[in-house]
Amino acid sequence: MQVTLLDGSIGQEIVKRSGDRPTPLWSTSVMIDQPDVVAAVHGDYFKAGATIATSNTYAVHRDRLVRADLEDHFEALLNTAMTQAVAARDDHGSGRIAAALGPLGASYRPDIQVPLEEAKGLFGELVQRMQAQADLILIETVSSVEHARGALMGCAATDKPVWLAVTVQDDDGSRLRSGEALQDLAPLIKDFQPAAVLINCSRPEVIGAGLEIIKTFGKPYGAYANGFTQITEAFLQDAPTVEALEQRRDLGPVEYAKFAMGWVAQGASIVGGCCEVGPAHISELAKQLREAGHQVI
Repeated sequence: MQVTLLDGSIGQEIVKRSGDRPTPLWSTSVMIDQPDVVAAVHGDYFKAGATIATSNTYAVHRDRLVRADLEDHFEALLNTAMTQAVAARDDHGSGRIAAALGPLGASYRPDIQVPLEEAKGLFGELVQRMQAQADLILIETVSSVEHARGALMGCAATDKPVWLAVTVQDDDGSRLRSGEALQDLAPLIKDFQPAAVLINCSRPEVIGAGLEIIKTFGKPYGAYANGFTQITEAFLQDAPTVEALEQRRDLGPVEYAKFAMGWVAQGASIVGGCCEVGPAHISELAKQLREAGHQVI
């Protein structure tokens, strides 16, 4: 079986290496002062076996930059993120670039309702600026049907493949963070025809249940989980940082790879890692995929 191996955490890995404390913009400001750190992280994931570099653009949104008085850096930040990903790919000699589109406002906040036409325009501008250097567009951490609709509308004009990645509840993999059923995404998948549907930034224990639902959408599917104990109430406040979340101590590379290999056994053809999943996890997963006879592409 052919399996696409994504990278792992980008933002947190960059922050850890930069020596800076996390901010509401995660790793965005690092690209102003230490852009080479970004390429180094991508490079380490390629060396670990990943075949895709996810651009460090998750939090590069105009609404987020305004809060930090960085909106005039919008275009430069996007360009730096894409340039660093491309440089790492070229240095490695192979691989693809996924242009990441994080949520507007904040993560895991389905209560933040951006009007559809406004969301379409904001996501569309990002796609227009990144697509030339990207092999695919990756919509990440989608917490509601409305969020999915706005993001997919913003991607409608691109000729690059669009992957939709949604986040599910900590204790119920069949429901989005909004409480809506995963199955409620089916009409959107039919209307917009994304090239793949994924579950991301969720506890690995609940992803299997979600995969049983998204496999019915008729698209390639997969998952990349986080390594948080849970999404805390503190993180759901305005302008949080990752310091409001606790890293699990029971999810090392071997333990994580066991979950991911289980998803592959369910038919997932795209796997990787999200927050708190680093190069060592991806290296172990690559090894287990090869040992199981899968072709990593």
